[in-house]
Order: sequence, then structure tokens, then C-alpha cells
Amino acid sequence: MSEILDVVIIGAGLSGVGAACHLKRSCPERKIAILEGRERSGGTWDLFRYPGIRSDSDMHTLGYSFKPWEASKAIADGPSILSYVRETAREYGLESLIRYRHKVKRANWDSREQCWELIIDDGENGEETHLKTRFLHLCAGYYNYTHGHQPEFPGRDSFAGEFIHPQFWPENLDYEGKRVLIIGSGATAMTLVPSMADKAAEVVMLQRSPTWVVSRPSTDWIANLLRAVLPKSWAYSATRWKNTRMQHWLYKKTRKQPEKVRQMLLDRTRKELGDAGDMADFTPQYNPWDQRLCLVPDSDLFAAIKGGKARVVTNQIETLTPGGVRLADGTEIAADIIVSATGLELELMGGIDLQVDGERFDIPSSWSYRGMMCTGLPNMVSVFGYINASWTLRADIVSQWMCRLLAHMDSTGAAVVTPEIEDELPAMTPRPWIDDFSAGYMQRVMHLFPRQGDRNPWVNSQNYLREKQEFEEMRFDEAALRYEPPRETASEGQRAA
Repeated sequence: MSEILDVVIIGAGLSGVGAACHLKRSCPERKIAILEGRERSGGTWDLFRYPGIRSDSDMHTLGYSFKPWEASKAIADGPSILSYVRETAREYGLESLIRYRHKVKRANWDSREQCWELIIDDGENGEETHLKTRFLHLCAGYYNYTHGHQPEFPGRDSFAGEFIHPQFWPENLDYEGKRVLIIGSGATAMTLVPSMADKAAEVVMLQRSPTWVVSRPSTDWIANLLRAVLPKSWAYSATRWKNTRMQHWLYKKTRKQPEKVRQMLLDRTRKELGDAGDMADFTPQYNPWDQRLCLVPDSDLFAAIKGGKARVVTNQIETLTPGGVRLADGTEIAADIIVSATGLELELMGGIDLQVDGERFDIPSSWSYRGMMCTGLPNMVSVFGYINASWTLRADIVSQWMCRLLAHMDSTGAAVVTPEIEDELPAMTPRPWIDDFSAGYMQRVMHLFPRQGDRNPWVNSQNYLREKQEFEEMRFDEAALRYEPPRETASEGQRAA
């Protein structure tokens, strides 16, 4: 009889490593494995190699709750974050648990055996292996690692220079003294412009429409002061407490008083930009936090613009040309290199073909339980971070909640747990999984997500402070969770008492 693992974690990035640490801390007796489709750990922070790659969240909230961030810069560069993730994995002895080049293609829940059977591609020879686990924890992030979102620009084949997507940055790209055109206005574009401006002859950021930006220092002087006078764990916890509440306050204020926040951001941007640019290029038509705010650490974007090394153009592309692009108004921008910073392609559930007893599971027809489980999918918890706060805040509390769920199942003798909504369904009003966020990368795939309802526990609240308290206080015997005993001791499901 083949071995059946207790928990399999999909993904060895920020979320997956954190989840494994929580299991090691709270459930050390569990037999676990981490399956990573690539040949290295680190996820996003290993994949992306473009100039200036950094976080757009502070590391006191993007970091793990159990491992203090000790560097002086709160807005960290990619290599520092990657080092932090791998250091955490070493400290918790996770290297031996990670199985690289293990891309899960299909996961089938077998009701008779009460376990998941995973079909895994080795990523090299196309050979498949099988693995069984009692519980599945999806921590594979939210986007496709093999290709990004790439619009079909007219005339692309005619462009004589290099055309690059940031997700697949060429090693040793030489852009010194060259004219660089960056298409896009999101976090990646905002990062690339100042990072490439020093070497390039000119950097132009071409956007269809403006994005909200907010400038802040990359260092947190309060955090650094606290770390100098308090034990590191105390200082980290205090800074994390401060920052989560500041984030929450700003987000709630934008929802309740959008015009007031709008004016505040415009005033700050006007002060940063001065006479070096056109405020129309920094005045979005939508309200703040209808899409994520773009961070400008240490005013680096504005410094590049003021220094004459970068500029922003708001217009539509008519066509690419051999020497650059021609815009809808007939003007042309010359370029030697075009960077298509046009976003990511979201990939739900790690791109895994989910099945129940050999039948493909229809995710959009399911309901989301607290934004981490789906009705009809047994023994599976997935991580999807906040769109209005740091990703790891939610990854942490979801994995902690899962550990408590596993302990509850042990204490009650349950082998299977499945969210069930039947009793509430007639009165439930379905809503999109995230219904207050207009970013294109989310809207393009929202129809693929499970539905959320209009009441707990079927709401995906996107509220860290509320969820943290709810997850810590909730009872696992609520009616929405249906438990089943092991097959050998009973033949039909029962609710835990």
C-alpha cells in the first residue's frame, strides 16, 4: 500500500514556505510535503528578475508573523525578500520537504479512500508520478508562471528592436544609452522607469490611462527606532500592528470619502512632480482603491522625471513601427527596446485540474467559504491574499486557521471536512468573489472564481482586522462545515458536535 501524506502544500514561495512553518509549529507530527513546479524556491521573488524588482508593501506586513523583518528598509528589493523566504525555510528545516519540478496537473478527490490523488509532471521528461494526501493546501500564488498578459499590438512583428515582457527578463540585457519605451502604468512599470533611467538614454512610460500613485520613504523610522530599543520580536509586532491599522484606515477612508482622499493624493503628487510633468498623466478617472495604489518609494519616479531621464505619455497605441510606436494622435515615440509591462495572467488554484471522484469540479458554480474553501471540495484550503493589504497577512491567518481545523478534526475523529451551503442557498444573493475592485487583471478572470454570498461564512471580506479576529474566535462546529468519520468506522457523513 502506497504512503498517504497528511498534508501536501502546493508552492514553495512566500505562502507555501509560511504554511509549512505553521504546520511545523502547530502540527509537528504531520507528514507533509511541499510540491514546487519550478527548480527553485521563492516563487515570485525568484521568478522576476527585472531591474529594480521590489515589494510594493512594507515588509513588516509582507513578512511572516513569526519571523521579524530586521533590515532597515521596509520597502525591500526582490533579492532581499528572496533571501528572507529561503532563510525562513532553512530555519524550519523545510529543504528536505520540498520536491522540485513537481508540477501538479490534476488533483482528484477519492471519496472511497478519503484522500486526494495528485498527478504530477516532472517538468523535464513529461513523466507523470502519483501522490496521495489526506489534505491539500494550495499556496501557488495567483498568476500563471509560464506566460504573462500580452495584448496583441498591431505591427509588433515590424518592430526592429527588442520586445520584452518583464516576467521573462533576458539575462544581461544591455540597455545602456538606449531609448526604452515601457508600456503600462502598474507597479511593474512604476518600478522599471526609475531603475532603468540612470543607464538608458531615455525612458518613456506609455499608459492608456493614469494610475493612482503614492510616494513614501523606503525606510520606516519608527520601526527602526523600536528595533533599537526593544527586543526584535516586540518591535516587529508593534510595527506590524501600526502598519495594518494605518492600511485599514486609509482603505476605509477611500471607500467612505473618495473625493477627500482623491484630493489628498493629487495634492501630494502635484508637490512631488512640480513643473517637471503634466498632472493630467497622474489624475485617474477612477477613485483611489478601485484599483491598487502604486507605490513610489523615496520619490524615485518623480526624481527620474525631474532629472530629464524619464517622461510619462498618456495615449493609445495605433501601431508598432520598425523604430518604435505610432500613437493614436499620429505622434511617434522612438525606441530601441520596448518593455510590455501589461500585467499578469491570473491562474486560479495553481492551474490544477480539480476533480471529485473523476468528475471535473466546476469552480464558478461553487460558493466560497470565507474566501479559502469551496462548497463541494473536501479537505482543501487555498490561499489568496488581500487586494487592499499585504498578501502574507491573509496567507498567515489562513494557514493558522487550517492548523486549528486539523487539530479539531483529530479531536473529533473526523477524516473529511467539506463546506456545505444547502440550508442557506434559497435566500443567498450571489456576488463576484471580489466585487469592489476594477483592475483589469482581476476582471478578466472573475468569472472563473467561486461565488461569494451576502453573509458569513460565505463572504470574502478583504478585511484583515475583521478576519483575524473571526478566524481566531470561530467555532469549527458551525453548520457550514460538514464532517465525515473515517470510512472504516462509519458509512455516512455526520456533523461534528
